[in-house]
Amino acid sequence: MGARISLRHLRCFSAVAETGSFTMAAHRLFLTQSSLTATIKQLEESAGLRLFDRTTRRVELTKDAIWFKTVADGVLRDFDNAIADLQAISKSQRGHIRIAAAPSMMTHVLAPTLVAFRRSYPDIAISVYDEGSDKIERSVLEGEKDFGLSSRLNGFPDLDYMPVIADTFGVIFPKDHPLMKRRGKLTWKDLRDYEYIGLTKDTGIGALLETYPNLGLVSRGEDYDHASSTTSLYALLKLGGKISVLPALAAHTGPLVEFEFRELHEPRIEREICLITRHLRSLSPSTHRILEILMSTIRSVDQMVGARILQADAKPQAKS
Repeated sequence: MGARISLRHLRCFSAVAETGSFTMAAHRLFLTQSSLTATIKQLEESAGLRLFDRTTRRVELTKDAIWFKTVADGVLRDFDNAIADLQAISKSQRGHIRIAAAPSMMTHVLAPTLVAFRRSYPDIAISVYDEGSDKIERSVLEGEKDFGLSSRLNGFPDLDYMPVIADTFGVIFPKDHPLMKRRGKLTWKDLRDYEYIGLTKDTGIGALLETYPNLGLVSRGEDYDHASSTTSLYALLKLGGKISVLPALAAHTGPLVEFEFRELHEPRIEREICLITRHLRSLSPSTHRILEILMSTIRSVDQMVGARILQADAKPQAKS
């Protein structure tokens, strides 16, 4: 039985066919002529037929080997292209990163991260999804997103949650609201006389406030306005006369900045934003690089109102 045919056999065959010379082919492949000759002999023995007609001046393909040259070149081209693609991905020259993030992370953290990443890796495609905590966790869990930036809602055991930022809750309201006349610190008790707009329970903000029934917000029952995101909250606040409660970064994002925001005390409550990844799932080289830039961005952000940095020195680890 002949030797098993390998890519080495195909490369030698193709080189001899293209140069018409064992000497030139051996030089191209950095092989000795005797080694090249032995390899071609192995290929011919495995194929069961002669592949080259040898004359004193030139080596030519036999009639049976002409079609095989096209096949061999195709195999080599596909293999080399596949290896080149793998190398390009490893160097972040190709690929696609999918990110899900809470709206408040877009402006303060994700946008500067993406600018820095795109500057270094311009050919990586990036998709960004603005979603609530429940959808963010589930999309990472199901492998639809590479990572998420959100508060922890479901606590799925197959997800890793690394806290990166904490921001303080406060009240947000139109500038013509009676609370504008209040001076000094505001407490949660100060809100009980005003109409309230809540966030739904599938958002990290809404779910967190549900765990504090003593604040008096949820005691109003279900008969009050609800928003499913900070975007829809903006529309409800524009109706006037009502208040809502948000973490500082959310209140200082997008169109919400036109409203007044005051930090709340007694008690002082924080929301934690986590970097969410799937437990034991391997991070692609591109994802690993963008996460390194993300952590660097968080460390450099020193003007996030009402926020503090958590574990910014931690490095996301590629999983195996």
